[in-house]
Amino acid sequence: MGANAAKAAGSDAGIDGSELPARTLIDAAEIEKNYGATRVLRGVAFRVRAGEIQALLGGNGAGKSTLIRIITGLASRDGGTIRFASGRSGRESPIIAVVHQELALLPELSVAENIGIVHAASGFSRSSMRRMRQLALDALGLIDPALAGKIVDEPAGRLSLHEGQIVEIARALSTGAEVLLLDEPTANLTAAESAKLFGVLKRLAQEEDIGIVFVSHRMKEIRELCDVCTILRDGRSVLNAAPLAGLSDGEIVQYMGQPAHRAATERRPSAAAAGGALTLAGPEDTRIEVRPGTVLGLAGAPAGPTGLIAPLVGAGSGDGWSISGDGFRGAFRSPAHAVRAGVGFISGDRATKGILSQLPIIDNVVAARRVRQRTQLVRAAERPQCLDLVSALKLKAGSIWDMPSSLSGGNQQKLLVARWLNLPLRMVVLEEPTRGVDVGTKREIYTLIRQMADAGAIIVWWSTENVELIELCDAIFAFDTEGSPRGFLPEDRFTEESLAELTGMAA
Repeated sequence: MGANAAKAAGSDAGIDGSELPARTLIDAAEIEKNYGATRVLRGVAFRVRAGEIQALLGGNGAGKSTLIRIITGLASRDGGTIRFASGRSGRESPIIAVVHQELALLPELSVAENIGIVHAASGFSRSSMRRMRQLALDALGLIDPALAGKIVDEPAGRLSLHEGQIVEIARALSTGAEVLLLDEPTANLTAAESAKLFGVLKRLAQEEDIGIVFVSHRMKEIRELCDVCTILRDGRSVLNAAPLAGLSDGEIVQYMGQPAHRAATERRPSAAAAGGALTLAGPEDTRIEVRPGTVLGLAGAPAGPTGLIAPLVGAGSGDGWSISGDGFRGAFRSPAHAVRAGVGFISGDRATKGILSQLPIIDNVVAARRVRQRTQLVRAAERPQCLDLVSALKLKAGSIWDMPSSLSGGNQQKLLVARWLNLPLRMVVLEEPTRGVDVGTKREIYTLIRQMADAGAIIVWWSTENVELIELCDAIFAFDTEGSPRGFLPEDRFTEESLAELTGMAA
């Protein structure tokens, strides 16, 4: 969790707390980082103050994650200086805890063990287990006391994504951190859970004088939580700890290098939208009929949408949902069965539901084609096909033989989209596909998905960002916070207020 990372990062940084201005915990200047011939950071300045919540902003590939890795000592730098203030209780540097965008829990260990493991000297004993359990209850209780007792003894592998994210944040808080770095921490949380977390973070900043760095692409969250912002663009800092109150949303987007405004994606009937409707049947006598070319949005907390998505992509029976129509009967036996039937799947959970981390970019791009063709052999046509798709998506990669880990989060997400382009698809199922990507990449993904719909595919899109559903979808089906179906919201009633009323969530 990077609890002692500041000391490691500062071993050659010239730590001297006496030289830092009052309340400044971290002061980085002219930070440079190269990966081979690629210059990732080109002279970044970054300052963190005690008692202040700072938004770290920038497009995908701007250098945010690399900067965090350098600050926490997980990566070396090629230039620049980092100074740290003295930590509490005489430590030479402050404790830094970091919560990364992708979960890093040990699935076979309990929640208590996952939280307590960063405090254990060696092994587990009966007494240490009791201490771990109480530590976990205390840390989880800061966010959600009711959830704490429910999951503390559960194996982490049984948690939902949003429960796992809460455990990650609780583990960071349990370290007594003086600097807390949060990389997209609300990506898997409901609006209510996010609000609780924000309350905790504000209290930690105000009462405990903790410096908090918050990475997010959601302007509503940034405005609600943060005091100042640092903006990176092409590996450079264009703003450093600037007050948010003096910046409009349009100015922030422009600093990030994105157009200040783009018209909403135009919804229009697909030329292939006649006939061939599919019916989704679920609990409470629910029936959803969708035609080719339709973008159907799913709104609500994870329980409802994921229960519908599972049988559509061959990942389980879900909550009693089935699919029927031309060529479709019941549920798919496996993900491969769904792919061969013409169903694509794109998830925002890149680590566990998308990226093949041990295979190069080319294998990730052509994975769906190989499943459809029932082959594992490399074909001569794959290389030019992959190059064409990488070029069309403006995917920033050194080589198609590089590993996905060399790509930014946004470019990894483009990789998952590329997998399904130019394939004959009946349906594309999207599970938070824009989670953790910047404004520009979101727009590119929106355009690609609309193109798939125009080619005749049915699009089923779950998002917890209501504004995204309103912009992209032709119809929206809502679930409440318990996962129960609440019914359709027609296009003439597309408002954030209507969605919030149906789902119990605001996003």
